[in-house]
Amino acid sequence: MSDSYFKKKLEPIKVKQKSISQLLAEMSKTAYQGRKLGEAVDVWENMLKEKDLTIAMGFAGSMSTAGQWTIINWLIENRFIDVLVSTGANVSEDIVDAMGLGYYQGSPMVNDEQLLHDDVNRYYDVYGKETDYRKMEELVTEFIMTVKTDYNYTSAEFLYLLGKYLGKKKIPAISAVAAANGVPIFSPAMVDSAYGETFLMAKNQGHNVVIDSVKEFDQFISIGTKTKEVGVVYVGGGVPKDLTQLIAISVSPQTCDQGVKGRKGGLRKGLQEYYYPHKYAIQITTDSPQWGGLSGCTLEEAISWGKINSKEGTRAVCYCDATIALPLIAHALCERMPEKRKGPDMNWLFKGVT
Repeated sequence: MSDSYFKKKLEPIKVKQKSISQLLAEMSKTAYQGRKLGEAVDVWENMLKEKDLTIAMGFAGSMSTAGQWTIINWLIENRFIDVLVSTGANVSEDIVDAMGLGYYQGSPMVNDEQLLHDDVNRYYDVYGKETDYRKMEELVTEFIMTVKTDYNYTSAEFLYLLGKYLGKKKIPAISAVAAANGVPIFSPAMVDSAYGETFLMAKNQGHNVVIDSVKEFDQFISIGTKTKEVGVVYVGGGVPKDLTQLIAISVSPQTCDQGVKGRKGGLRKGLQEYYYPHKYAIQITTDSPQWGGLSGCTLEEAISWGKINSKEGTRAVCYCDATIALPLIAHALCERMPEKRKGPDMNWLFKGVT
């Protein structure tokens, strides 16, 4: 019998008073998703200690209505992430709460026709007032009326200016905190949210704004040419995960297959195509891989694309509700990394944007 099977012995958890960080460290020595949750903290901690590493977070779903947006603010303020790639929902619905309007604990066992009659929107077990949602949309529309109509904006440029606007109004939404800390937010499908409606509301007032997705992709992929390594954290999947994965492989067509000087990567066997796998990767998801969708596909599958590093100990997939995993991971990092990290300068993305 090979000793290679028995290198690390499982260690049962003993109940006593301990920090969240210590508990997750002990969980990493057990099994199943508890082990993966503990490993995720270890991988993130290693990212934070790495020099010349850009950390990008994919933030999918509707997490802000579930009270997770303040955790994202904390991660940004401490530069535990350097780039945020988000659904439009997460960086618009947070504004409702940041305005002081808020969301309410509810129940999925309810008459939804009655909720519609009463102007109440349901996010599983959370209630929101449609009147509050409209107030948020009106605020964003007021901002849109101040931007140029003869300029092609990327979502990062648009959300940077929105963040500055909200910051002046003392509304601590994700975009405001990100703008104050020089962290770009990309939202590649932002019209699939309140932003789509606010663009129409502004258009009805004669103010047309252009969001240029081609310029945005070029800008986003350029991040891969200005860093030595990339680490990624995925909360959910969807478009935010897919776009972020492309930093690893799309720099090759961007550079006419010349590669990036100073970066160690690989070259496809059958063609002149460079790839630069993400050095670290974490994914928190409730989706399963067997259905073939990107939201559930494993980080190991991404190795075949050249998107993720194959080295052991650099990645962790935790199948867990993000409202459980994210607060625990963040608090463990708070205990392990008490000082603010000095992240890469991302302000080059905002030069000339007014």
